[in-house]
Amino acid sequence: MNPLSFEPLTPLSFLDRAAATHGKRVAVVDGEQRWTYEDLHDRCQRLAGALVPLAAGRPVAILAPNTHVMLEAHFGVPWAGVPLVGVNTRLSVDEVRYILEHSESSVLVHDPQFDELVAAAVDGMADPPLIVRAGPGDGGSYEALLDRATPAAITPSNESALLSINYTSGTTGRPKGVMYAHRGAYLQSLAMLVHTQMSPASSYLWTLPMFHCNGWSFPWAVTAATARHVCLHKVDAADAWRLIDEEEVTHLCGAPAVLTMLLDSPDARRTARDRPITFATGGAPPSPTILATANALNLEVIHVYGATETYAGAILCDWQPEWNDLPADRRAALRARQGVPNVVTTAARVVGPDGHDVPADGETMGEIRLRGNTVMLGYFNDPEATAAAAPDGWYRSGDLGVLHPDGYIELRDRSKDVIISGGENITSVEVEQVIASHPAVLDVAVVGAPDDRWGEVPVAYVVVRPGGTVSEAELIEHVKARLARFKAPKRVTFGELPRTSTGKIQKVQLREREWAGRQHHIA
Repeated sequence: MNPLSFEPLTPLSFLDRAAATHGKRVAVVDGEQRWTYEDLHDRCQRLAGALVPLAAGRPVAILAPNTHVMLEAHFGVPWAGVPLVGVNTRLSVDEVRYILEHSESSVLVHDPQFDELVAAAVDGMADPPLIVRAGPGDGGSYEALLDRATPAAITPSNESALLSINYTSGTTGRPKGVMYAHRGAYLQSLAMLVHTQMSPASSYLWTLPMFHCNGWSFPWAVTAATARHVCLHKVDAADAWRLIDEEEVTHLCGAPAVLTMLLDSPDARRTARDRPITFATGGAPPSPTILATANALNLEVIHVYGATETYAGAILCDWQPEWNDLPADRRAALRARQGVPNVVTTAARVVGPDGHDVPADGETMGEIRLRGNTVMLGYFNDPEATAAAAPDGWYRSGDLGVLHPDGYIELRDRSKDVIISGGENITSVEVEQVIASHPAVLDVAVVGAPDDRWGEVPVAYVVVRPGGTVSEAELIEHVKARLARFKAPKRVTFGELPRTSTGKIQKVQLREREWAGRQHHIA
């Protein structure tokens, strides 16, 4: 490549620029601690200098909540010339041990609250990583490591080099290590920057775990914007609303459960600032009820869609200003759609069972498939799984959706979540949104249960809003009044919902509960 017109893309360059152009501005807020962009740049390069001899070319893992240490690792580890492995803080001992062994991590940086977990995970490992304890108090080695280190920065000569390894939740077996490239993370960061419209005046609250898809690339995107990172070690609604006020937060992200928690909190209130707070959420589409509540609190919800394999937000509902004048229910329906590929994603398709693209009629369902700049390099040390995920160069999402005439994709269900009742397909999302529209309902999941006559029928698991009351019969009638009667749940169970470590509802557990001892029609 001609050096005059080519420089390898890496999201690490965002911190170089931020320190050079906005060095004196506050970059990170973590409790009572504050660091400027010059400080952050120096700390990350010192971390890199310390890790170069320790890592010896092997990945470095980090097990920490959303602290400044976790943020620093997103620059310092790859600047050491090795991939970052962010470990889910909610995993079991066996799961943490598997990730450390499979990723061949040389060093594990961890928060003191995980002392016992780490000790148990590395016990018995043939080649345990070097342990670096990152926290206040006696025994903390992270700050000492930085204090004696010489700053270093190894920039990649190949933009397709491995930047990080993100392990999936492993709900269908052992977690797989999804490989991200410097190029993909750079472009995804710019896409998030464009679509959320962050600027140096922005302040980002860390309600999304940084271990999850590298925080949807926001460690780098916020830095590219030279905005402020506001750390939140644990998602607590009262703390979140306090920081939103104190730090003038303009942006945050999270699963629908986090959005619901914030909206349902007694601390929720309409912000008095000039522009709304932007909340990007993924997973199941937010119901019109949730969107209406968010609007009343001046939260502008952006619905994104993706997977660990696609650097998270590959598709998003790109809002068109002409829609602002539409009736509220129509605006809510449009905002709940997943939308169109972001500005750097090459393409998205909705493919029917015959292998052909479905018509853009908003009715015909097919599987969502993706390819392009922000699709993974593959699975770490697993070529078979990589080939199975994209046999023809298109990543198979396993999600079903429709394509609307305006080109916007709408997610209808996971392929395994479709309920086939008497030969009729029922999408659980459709039923869930109707149930969620009831004022007493806080959260809901709908799955198929065995039925001798129909094969399977929909049943609902419902979390009732604090102070709310609703009966099973009332909810069933609520659905029948709004959908075809066969789509109404035949049973409603009230109580808490099982969730993954990233806050998503674990429908697989609910299905297993329903189908225990029976043969399900879906493999």
